[in-house]
Amino acid sequence: MAKKATKKKEVKENYFKGVKKEMELVKWPDFKSVMKNTVATVVLCLVIAIFFILLTLGLSVIKGWVK
Repeated sequence: MAKKATKKKEVKENYFKGVKKEMELVKWPDFKSVMKNTVATVVLCLVIAIFFILLTLGLSVIKGWVK
């Protein structure tokens, strides 16, 4: 029973060592690039939201719900 518990512990330790090794190989983006992509995403979301608001308003006018 003790061998099984020890083996599980070794597997977990090896897994986390592997994760740590892989995380060191990751090339993380710099702050400027993150901000650029964040701004682009927010602007795109706003443009799409405005488009759908105008579309809904236009269809409501055509349908006669808004006068």
